[in-house]
This record gives sequence, C-alpha cells and structure tokens, in this order.
Amino acid sequence: MPPDELPDAETWLDEAPCGMLLTTSNGRIERVNQTFCNWLGRERETLLGQRFQNLLSMGGKIFCQTHWYPLLQMRGSVSEIKLELIHADGRHLPMMLNALRREGAACSYHQLALFMAEERNLYERELLAARKLAEELLQQQLAAQKELNSAQNRLRLAHAESQIRATFAEQMIGIVSHDLRNPLTAIKMASGLLDRLVEDERHKRVAGHITHAVDRASRLIADLLDFTQARVGQGLSVNQQAIDLHAVIGRCVEELRLAFPERRLVHLREGEGRCNADADRLFQVVSNLVGNAISYGNPDSDVTVTSGFGSKGSRVSVHNHGEPIPVERQDELFEPLVRGTANEHSRSVGLGLFIVREIARAHFGEISVQSNAEQGTTFTVRLPKVF
Repeated sequence: MPPDELPDAETWLDEAPCGMLLTTSNGRIERVNQTFCNWLGRERETLLGQRFQNLLSMGGKIFCQTHWYPLLQMRGSVSEIKLELIHADGRHLPMMLNALRREGAACSYHQLALFMAEERNLYERELLAARKLAEELLQQQLAAQKELNSAQNRLRLAHAESQIRATFAEQMIGIVSHDLRNPLTAIKMASGLLDRLVEDERHKRVAGHITHAVDRASRLIADLLDFTQARVGQGLSVNQQAIDLHAVIGRCVEELRLAFPERRLVHLREGEGRCNADADRLFQVVSNLVGNAISYGNPDSDVTVTSGFGSKGSRVSVHNHGEPIPVERQDELFEPLVRGTANEHSRSVGLGLFIVREIARAHFGEISVQSNAEQGTTFTVRLPKVF
C-alpha cells in the first residue's frame, strides 16, 4: 500500500481495535479514541474532563483505589487488570486494562489501553463450571471408592463367616454320618433280632414300629446330609454311568410297592435309548416324588411313574390325581423347608423336592411341575442326551 493511502496517526488511533485513553495522574481524561466512546455509548465531549474512575462500577472503583492504581504509581505499569465499566444505558461491560505511567516535563500522565473481555468472561465461567463439575465428580469418585472399600470389607467379613459356616456344616456332616447313623444301625439290628426271637404279636408290632422309625430317621438324616452338602456350595455328588433307565426305575417302583402296599403304583415305559445317570440318585428322585404323591394326592387314585426317552434326552415323571397345586406356589415348591398340607399323618422337614431339584441339576438337567384339577399333578425330571 502506498504511504499516501495509509491513515494518519489520529485516524489510526481513533479506529484502533482497543479503547485508548490519556489521563492525568489523578485519572482525568484528556484524550480518548472513538472505539472507547462507541463501546460505552457516550460522546467524546462527555468523557473528556471526567475522571476515569467515575466510569467504573463500585467494585471497580474500590479495586482501583486499593490495588492497580497504587501499583501503577510504584511500578510504572500494570497489565491484565480486569474491570467493569458502566455503559451509558447502565450495563456493566467487562474489560481488561493495560496501563503505563509516563513522566512529562511538567507532570506525569497515564496511557491506558482497554480490551473487551466478554469472551474471556465466558471462558472463565466455563472454566469455573468445569472445575466445579470436576470437583463434584471427584467427590463422587471418593464416595464411590469409600463405598467400594466398605463393600469389600463386608465381603471379606461375609466370606470369613461363610468359611466358618462351611466348616461348621462339614463338622455337622461328620457328626450326622458317624454319631447318628451308627446307633441307628444298632437299633435296627436289635429290632430285627427282637422280631425273630419273640412270638408274641404285640411284641412283634413294637419291633416293627421301631424298624419303621429307624428307617424314617435314616431317610431324614440322608436328606439333611444332602441339604448340607448342597448349601456348603459343592452341590450334590453323582456317579453317572451308562444304565438301563427302564430297569432302574422298575426296581425303584417294586421296592416302593413294598413300602406303600396300600397304594397302586404303575410303571410306564416309553421309548428306548441310552442314559447316563446315577442309579442310586434316581432311586432317591423317584422315592421322594412318589412319597409326595402318596402324601398329598387322592388316596383312591393310582400313582404313575413313567420312564421315557425323547429327542432331547431322557425323563422320569411321577403323576397323581388330587387337589391341584396353586400356580402362585409352584415356583417355591423346590425351595428348602417348604411343605404342603398332607392328606395323611406324614411328617417332613420339607427337603424332598429341593433335593430332587439338586439331583437334577447335578445331572445338568431340570425339574418341572404341571398341576390342574382335570389332569392332576405331574413332576418331571429331564436329563440331557449324552452323545
């Protein structure tokens, strides 16, 4: 650009992109550019002769008297001073101030340069908001860490307590296995010997009652042992082998007919196939399900035991007629210590169906129940197919 096309010094200062002022040492405005006048919405004539301090907000005036003005006198310059100036319409305008003190021949004067700081204010507000958010997140993290530590302490305590309970359960298993089974075996042998030696019918009946009571106590002990083993967390142990499912279930039914001579037990066989299972555990399943059917079913109806094969595996089911099981109770049937109202004077600790479920799970199978007034009640244990 040719030198003759450049603006003169006065125009250049008047249109500078910042507010520029020249004041005396006491702050009286001697010169001011048009940019500053436009920012404040004031005419140049109204600003000349005023003290710069009168254009500041109350906070700005106090800050001027206590901070930057004395600093300017001592150091000769200040920079990046944040102020609020009053617009002609009363608005507060945030600005940044840089100032120099100059010494003239007869007096000193101040050169002021001001810049609008709205964007900087916005940035600072955002920065403060981000800092506040970060502090809140930090507090949340500290609270979460504290809760995590507390939860870990509770977990360690619960684990220690579970270890104590597991140890106690194992000790109880030993007590039940040795200290209770051994005397029961002796009592059963004595009652059998008494039954063979005596001829009086009354004494034979007493011996029979003793044997029956011992058998029932042994079953309860076996249930409690299985319950304890399942609750310790190891699950029930099974010894799966290739078996003839129909033959195993047939033998179970024959033995149960001797135990329940007053009821008719029917065994149905469906299909043929290979089955891997624990025969003793299957006897336990059938015995528990048949015992439930006889206790809770119609005393005049048959109890049907079915062993069968399908495309997905094998199954064992027990069916009886009688009062249906309410739908809302079917989900809780397989939980421990849950009992119904038996038709006969039977007694149970409510572990039979729980143990049946655990046996099914130990075989990677499942148990289900269907019950209604028309078709009766059917419990079905399904075992997966072995390839």
